[in-house]
Amino acid sequence: MTTHPDPRSFEGAGDTTAAPKAHSTPATPDITPEPGRHDGWTPARQAAFLRELAATHNVAAAARAVGMGRQSAYKLRARLNGQPFDKAWEAAFLTRFDVLAEAALDRALNGVEVPHYYNGELIGTSRKYDERLTLALLAMRGGLERPDPSPFDPASAFESEEIGALIARVEHGPERWLEYKDDELEARGEFEQGAGAPLASPLLENGE
Repeated sequence: MTTHPDPRSFEGAGDTTAAPKAHSTPATPDITPEPGRHDGWTPARQAAFLRELAATHNVAAAARAVGMGRQSAYKLRARLNGQPFDKAWEAAFLTRFDVLAEAALDRALNGVEVPHYYNGELIGTSRKYDERLTLALLAMRGGLERPDPSPFDPASAFESEEIGALIARVEHGPERWLEYKDDELEARGEFEQGAGAPLASPLLENGE
């Protein structure tokens, strides 16, 4: 049987600046510090950025909120292309888009009330419908999503809509996916059990 990475590595990939444990504490799995931490993008900062991005849909504003720059955020995403941070970034945009699309779709389906005036007085209203808006929204969302990953791809352990779970994965797991999907699923299960709650908890669990 092939030896897989220890799924408990979710818990060993926190900020590398954390204070060392006392000698009496049982040893934890040896996790090599992730590269690139000199740029200031610790796992906690990445998670905070992603929460802001999901709430604002604005990269520059989200970066400023965590004391970083817009360009450095894009550089981080480029470096981690296809990794948990990248997938969580995509999920943040999809989440925000869905909120906007829901309101726009309601207007497209139910119309917008248009007032009619005569000599300065309101004499009635009518509803205006625009199906082009609905079609445009459906086309836009399709363009935001990537093709579904292979069922064996470790990234497939998380759905694109699981923004809360993906942010938790970024904050508490290693910078890159584990080698196998089963490893990701096992690590996710152990983390959820230890946290006492599923990763797919409400998006803004720290409050907005």
